[in-house]
Amino acid sequence: MKTLRLREGKERSLLRRHPWIFESAIAKGGADAGETVRVESHAGEFLAWAAFSPESMIRARAWSFDESQRIDHALFAAKVAQSVQARSRFDLQSDGLRLVHGESDGLPGLVVDRYGDTLVAQFLSSGAERWKDVLADALLQSTGLTRLYERSDTSARKLEGLLPATGWLRGSGPTELTLREHDWQLGLDIATGHKTGFYLDQRDSRKQFAQATRRLGFERVLNCFCYTGGFTVAALHGGARHVTSIDSSAPALERAQANVALNGFAPERADFLDADVNASLRQFIEQGRTFDAIVLDPPKFAPTAAHADRAARAYKDINRLAFKLLEPGGVLFTFSCSGGISADLFHKIVASAGIDAGVDGYISQRLGGAPDHPMTINFPEGEYLKGLVVMRK
Repeated sequence: MKTLRLREGKERSLLRRHPWIFESAIAKGGADAGETVRVESHAGEFLAWAAFSPESMIRARAWSFDESQRIDHALFAAKVAQSVQARSRFDLQSDGLRLVHGESDGLPGLVVDRYGDTLVAQFLSSGAERWKDVLADALLQSTGLTRLYERSDTSARKLEGLLPATGWLRGSGPTELTLREHDWQLGLDIATGHKTGFYLDQRDSRKQFAQATRRLGFERVLNCFCYTGGFTVAALHGGARHVTSIDSSAPALERAQANVALNGFAPERADFLDADVNASLRQFIEQGRTFDAIVLDPPKFAPTAAHADRAARAYKDINRLAFKLLEPGGVLFTFSCSGGISADLFHKIVASAGIDAGVDGYISQRLGGAPDHPMTINFPEGEYLKGLVVMRK
């Protein structure tokens, strides 16, 4: 077994069972891509079994902190089974859910979503790639399903020195699917949609928005960065008279329109703008338009903490403009999915945006990813999605 020896003092995170080992922490040692290595402290004490990633800044990711554990087929079958079983404890009110959430489930670099009878997996690290076939078989065995589609086409693969990979790993069939979520349906394409085809992490926030729309009687709703219209459908289901949705992707907007029709809502209750969100918000302000409720769910502005300053300015700008468009008593649902922006920093950004807009508001709720996208005690980086519900005074 090949060994990684860490620099003195660099073992602390592994002693806390954090699974990442950065290149700068390693004194000596190496291996092939995805190969299992023994990780030792500077003094030679065992710390973890990990998968080596020769081209990544995260040079190794821990599979186990138990020295007696064998890294084999049985281990991965057990880890997948445990992850699948854990999801059965949640009342998700949907036939779409995340079954494996990477490091939070002890499977670094593996993301798996289920859409009805179809699994969609992303193998994003060298270790997950090396054990792909074993993991694929374990997923089918644990779920009893026969269809598994691969969407390993994200930028994370490039950081690992891996080429994009997409297509059916097990089984075959249509990639156009219909997802049941709460009291509505949403269409998606697992071959072309973002991530694994859809953003399941916002499932609970969409329900919260539908409930708030119904309870507070929102009539005019603005959904920014609407993608395929999840929050649009939620608002209409909650009784909104009209929803304006903005995105810069024409295919996403076509899907959003189809989702409105799929749920039986009259087309005149929804407008869709293929446009830049910031420019549209400024135009609305010039036109004197206002809204009872606004959703800001932008893409990832800060993939790492190194991008936080630039991202903070972008988040502040869109929130400042949204506050100017919000009616007194109106509600802003605002989100950041950037891992480089902490919940505390996001709160400060939104507060600063409110000050610049001359607006104050009550923070009635803090939101996060749905429970099948867990953050664990040992891996706080799992908390990438954070949101605030702000009611304007």
